[in-house]
Amino acid sequence: MNGGGGGSGGGGSGSGTGELTERARGAVYAGPPRRTIGNDDAIFDHENPKIKEDVVRMIVQYLQDEGYVASIMTIQDEANVRFTEHLKNRSHFKGIKTAILDGDWATTEKLVQKTPLKDHKHFLYTVYKQQYLELIEQHEHQKAFVLLTKRLKPLEQMGSLHNEFKDLCYLLTCKCIQDAPFFKNWEGVASSREKLVEQFSSMMEIENNDLAVTRQEVQPQRLLHLLKQAVRYQVEFSRYHPKVVPSIPTLLEDYSCFVLPNAHKTTFRGHRSNVKCVDFVGEEGTLLVSGSSDNMLRVWDVEDGQCVRVLGDGDLGSGGGHTSRIWDVTSSSSGDVVASASGDSTVKFWNLRGTTKSACSATLSGHEGDVYSVKFHQSNNYVVTGGYDKTVRLWDARTGALLRTFIGHNSAVSRVIFNPLGNLVISGSKDYTIKFWDLVSGVCVKTYSSHFGEVTSVEMNKAGSLLLSGSKDNSNRLWDVRLARPIRRFKGHQNTSKNFVRASFGPDDSLVVGGSEDGLIYIWDAATAEVLQRLGAHSNDSHSDIAYRAIWNPHQSLLVSCSHDCTVKTWWYDQQQAWDQDDDS
Repeated sequence: MNGGGGGSGGGGSGSGTGELTERARGAVYAGPPRRTIGNDDAIFDHENPKIKEDVVRMIVQYLQDEGYVASIMTIQDEANVRFTEHLKNRSHFKGIKTAILDGDWATTEKLVQKTPLKDHKHFLYTVYKQQYLELIEQHEHQKAFVLLTKRLKPLEQMGSLHNEFKDLCYLLTCKCIQDAPFFKNWEGVASSREKLVEQFSSMMEIENNDLAVTRQEVQPQRLLHLLKQAVRYQVEFSRYHPKVVPSIPTLLEDYSCFVLPNAHKTTFRGHRSNVKCVDFVGEEGTLLVSGSSDNMLRVWDVEDGQCVRVLGDGDLGSGGGHTSRIWDVTSSSSGDVVASASGDSTVKFWNLRGTTKSACSATLSGHEGDVYSVKFHQSNNYVVTGGYDKTVRLWDARTGALLRTFIGHNSAVSRVIFNPLGNLVISGSKDYTIKFWDLVSGVCVKTYSSHFGEVTSVEMNKAGSLLLSGSKDNSNRLWDVRLARPIRRFKGHQNTSKNFVRASFGPDDSLVVGGSEDGLIYIWDAATAEVLQRLGAHSNDSHSDIAYRAIWNPHQSLLVSCSHDCTVKTWWYDQQQAWDQDDDS
């Protein structure tokens, strides 16, 4: 297979380029993202039964508003949500009222028997009493006597408070209902039926009020209100605000304002040797972690550029720090733990929560030779590693146990990742190939082999439909995973030497970002493969040596890079600064 379609960028600007730059001009800098209050679990415990019930109630309310009756019943059965029981009986309530007004006592009795009322017997007694009084008024004394003995007598205690049952018996000897003292205010059949319906309605209101006492009322459209509130929060707390109120196309991803980085923001200095790897800590990315050939990791504050922790400098925990250069670093999605891969054949876990001097919490040993890559699984329960010994290894991050070894590459493994679904491991190797491994069986299910040089990086887009690879053939390639072939080639940068120069996806997966041996950070249009930006090309803020990689964080709207010049740099969109192609035009 050859290099695939799409243009190879050199600095020109096409229609796609113009469209993306126009999108970027719609962003207005609003200041650093506000720091979060703290861990989400500290705000509310999602395992709290009351919170779980609230969530289900909001879902049921939404389904009810949208008319998904069958779905409501299913959720109600599975979650045992009692507050929606009245939905099942709504037709019964209406039927009872109609039956009472029509004098259809057989239907009334049948429906009342199915109605969940606390005072069920009392209401049933009231229904029998109404039927009995009507029989007396119609001079149907024989039928009245049968009803009295079979229906009312067993419920006699319901009318004993005011000697009511005695007067009911007395009516069998009276000329009219008003002759009995307790029923002297009898107003006739129609009026008494209406009063019975009112009594029934009042009883149902009491039932609903009892529920309201124990269960707070769900405000109208509560779920939609919270979702809109969450989106507003994401928009308002972002580094950039859109000039026009955005139309949110999906709720499955966090909102981020599209920007095209065009300027240097901060330089992070402190490492004593080249910095081969960097990553944002956690999904929020308020911290950075970098690994260096000085055998140490440094944790940095994204905004002020200060080093807040040094990991491995005199660390005594779980075997101490690394004894050789650090090739790769990865963070758990929560930001609690980072893992580092080193030339000392180990992977180490570092706990960032708690103490100021973070100790190494665990060490994974098993590789022979340098470990070039490490990556956390989406669940944070596993990590995958790859190295000089040509193997890919899957580990339990909780216990440190080796779960599986994937064998098949003919040379060192330079990069390993998980696909977005978390069921595949993808590895790039110095043998020029990319392999897909089934996590359960350990079988290689697919191999790509179109690069003409050692593969230095592999990344997937959020949808899992596209794979981005970098190689020492001076190109990055975009692969259609379904078709298993390259569809675009990104050029202009330099990647030919012994270094691991890597590329990744940028904002909205519509950009590709990567390092280069010329010290510049390259940004390509993912749709056209044209170079949009060469960060550092027209300023004194560029890396002075090889730029190994560039990584984008949507929560911070920042690009971070690391270099052989011992520094880490962040890049952002500056409204006052022109884009690279504007300078060239």
